[in-house]
Amino acid sequence: MEIVTILGILAGLAALIGGFLWEGGQLSGLFHMTAALIVFGGTFAAVAISFPASKLKSIPDAIRYAFVRPESNIEQLIEDVVDMSTTSRRNGVLALEQKSQDHPDIFLREGIQMVVDGTDPDIIKQILEIEMDRTELKHTGYAKIFESAGGYAPTMGIVGTVMGLIHVLGSLSEPTQLGPSIAVAFIATLYGVASANLIFLPIASKIKSRSEDKIQNMELLLQGILSIQNGDHPQIVRKKISSLEPEDYFRSPVFPKGGYNETFK
Repeated sequence: MEIVTILGILAGLAALIGGFLWEGGQLSGLFHMTAALIVFGGTFAAVAISFPASKLKSIPDAIRYAFVRPESNIEQLIEDVVDMSTTSRRNGVLALEQKSQDHPDIFLREGIQMVVDGTDPDIIKQILEIEMDRTELKHTGYAKIFESAGGYAPTMGIVGTVMGLIHVLGSLSEPTQLGPSIAVAFIATLYGVASANLIFLPIASKIKSRSEDKIQNMELLLQGILSIQNGDHPQIVRKKISSLEPEDYFRSPVFPKGGYNETFK
């Protein structure tokens, strides 16, 4: 579980509630079951109407993808690819079969296995690019669900407020209750706008950001896999797939004191 996402949501809620209490509001005034039912029930219904059942079944996976930290990191993947390149140059590509089977990253494992099987480089690239497109499409579907909820929630809040005001206007014979009733009516708008901008839309953005990182990692691994099949020097492989900025990269351990030429002697 990535604590930053949870802390961000909690910090946002604390800021909203804290600001309300700071101005002298009562905490009980922020909670209204009818408004919550209209906003969140209506939002869920609208999302359910918007997507087929197959897409709705992916909601738990989408939540997990947004809140759980990925196990792999690009630095370790680069080291693994360089290590495989070293093994390939020393012992041949067949020596990579066991390494590929034991590796936790499915994309790298499948790519190296195709190299071991002697698959044509163009076919390997085509297959792995299709897998990248499939992954990106899946993550886009995750994000669209939450973007949809973020669009419906404020509207449902307005609907709840209008319904509350209709009830208020029907009770004008009791002027002493007019102020509190209007305040309650606007709770629905608060729920809709706050949930959209503090929960639904940020989660969609988090999924998109994670997806971009994942696709970038897959692109780097694809380049590494093709470099291994091409028989490139391990340090050439490292240079091709390194994700460091150019000015930082040339200060990294990739190049010894003698510089680039010394590395590849």
